[in-house]
Amino acid sequence: METINHSYAPCPLAKKCGGCQMQNISYEKQLNWKMKTEIGLLSSFGHVEEILPMEHPYHYRNKVQAAFGTDRKGKIISGVYQSGTHRIVPVDSCMIEDQKADEIIVTIRELLPSFKILPYNEDTGRGILRHVLVKRGFQSGEIMVVLVTSSAVFPSRNHFVEALRKKHPDITTILQNVNPGNTSLVLGENEKILYGNGFITDLLCGLKFRISSRSFYQINPIQTEKLYSNAIEFAALSGEEIVIDAYCGVGTIGLCAAKKAKSVIGIELERAAVRNAIENAKLNLIRNTRFYTGDASDFLEEMASAGEKADVVFLDPPRAGSTSRFISSVAVLAPEKVIYISCNPETLARDLREFSKHGYKANKIQPVDMFPFTHHVETVVLMTKTDDGER
Repeated sequence: METINHSYAPCPLAKKCGGCQMQNISYEKQLNWKMKTEIGLLSSFGHVEEILPMEHPYHYRNKVQAAFGTDRKGKIISGVYQSGTHRIVPVDSCMIEDQKADEIIVTIRELLPSFKILPYNEDTGRGILRHVLVKRGFQSGEIMVVLVTSSAVFPSRNHFVEALRKKHPDITTILQNVNPGNTSLVLGENEKILYGNGFITDLLCGLKFRISSRSFYQINPIQTEKLYSNAIEFAALSGEEIVIDAYCGVGTIGLCAAKKAKSVIGIELERAAVRNAIENAKLNLIRNTRFYTGDASDFLEEMASAGEKADVVFLDPPRAGSTSRFISSVAVLAPEKVIYISCNPETLARDLREFSKHGYKANKIQPVDMFPFTHHVETVVLMTKTDDGER
């Protein structure tokens, strides 16, 4: 196992917040627990490699969002909702969030009274500021601040932006997002750029990615590089392969694979994510990729019906895992290799059983600790085609 460089100190907010389920145990013990979980669920499919830890398992979250409200005395507070409630736990500094993002949120909270801006109150419908979202490019250093308001009205908006930038000149773009609905969603549909160009860019695995307020981008880029590097390594691409990137999102995995493949086809249901994937390909001058909006199962079945082939399929599904229909569609297309990137070992085990029925065997299983101090663990699995599937 890698050398882990940190001194353990439990979070003082752990019991109130509930966001980190493993704050009360040391990092080494967390890794041991995650390894036991992985072995218990996945060892029947093959050897589980030692989990890849974080060297510095603190302040890794490059996306930080804070809810705003008032306490019983009317004082403005900002922080996170207590797990399972809409009660705000005041937070100035979080052990897993980016420190600069936390500082910016505290500054915004301190600026509000002088501008006579009140937090939004869900019960009365009064007030303006609902949430603040901060995204930071760890490699680029670029910072986005999104002020989520209950209406488009924002008194002294320009002066507020000027005051915030004076305190934090390294902010590269500021947006106002309007969310008037009675909803648990943080962001609304309408957005206005108040400063900068409305997006930031960051580097991941040597590629540039454009990040908007809505873009999905991995929360922990340091560990994401390990995750994707292992996935690409498992594929052992020679430059002649046709690669499918199912559940492709904004194209991160597919674009990372593109430089070693003949061509990459990405499929994703979210139209906005597909637009981002196409933009990211252009940003990196990558010309051997195609991205489509649609259902991945339909797409693979249509490819097989048309007699088209694919050599490698990458899939990175949500926590619910993949579906029997998608796994069947992969089997019909019959690629030699399937690389499964999972964020839930329980649904991964279920899907590996399904893949095995179609003649796919797990050859390598590599856990990666993407979210220290939480119970989540990512896993990369290489599967290869055998002749043993159901007839």
